[in-house]
Amino acid sequence: MRTLIRTEVLKLRTVRWPWVLFMAQIGLVILGVSGYAIARGDQPIDAQVALGHVGLTSLFALVLGLMAVAAEFRDHTITDTFLVTPRRERVIGAKLVVYTLLGLAFAIVTAAVALAVTAAWLSARGASLDMGSAAVWNTIVGAVLWDTGFAAIGVSVGALVPNLTLAIVAGLSWIALVEGLVAQVIGSGLARWLPMAAGQALEGLSIPGRELLSPWAGGLVLAAYAVVLGALATVATLRRDVT
Repeated sequence: MRTLIRTEVLKLRTVRWPWVLFMAQIGLVILGVSGYAIARGDQPIDAQVALGHVGLTSLFALVLGLMAVAAEFRDHTITDTFLVTPRRERVIGAKLVVYTLLGLAFAIVTAAVALAVTAAWLSARGASLDMGSAAVWNTIVGAVLWDTGFAAIGVSVGALVPNLTLAIVAGLSWIALVEGLVAQVIGSGLARWLPMAAGQALEGLSIPGRELLSPWAGGLVLAAYAVVLGALATVATLRRDVT
């Protein structure tokens, strides 16, 4: 297993797309925080709301995970990977470990950038960011865990849907449209158990018109999605003919 993990890390040195996603993630959080601050005009900036933009980068974390497996199917390198390591469940396990940790690392850096940008905007308005605030750190930690969970979910979905284009379209469509439509059909009581809602709950922010779980419950629900989808991805990979 350690060899497989080292192999996945080595693969990351030979491709550019993870770093492109990382830069896009940084760019999005800078634009998000700055756009919120500008939109506030002369009104006070809510640091928690500004920092909550870190959670929006979960879409890039999801794509990062999706590409871990689906990109190998696209490039036709997955056959060689499975020939070298016939125990496919270990391959999926190694990818889950590496890309979940990579998603965590990207999220931590993104959160640090969000803190810096938020502090800069507050300073420009004559205020300061309270780094000792438990609410601020709850939002930051929750957003980081949200990104990390979506990276793990992405790996599993990429294994379940090996067509890269279809996997990305399906994943982003769920975030942008499908979950909202499903929520309208099943009602707010059940909608809070859906993946995006669970991620939003982790940040501990109140959303007008939305009923969310507590941060702890949201974290457990997101972890449950990652575990169940990981198990399904492993079973599907073992049964799939990749020749």
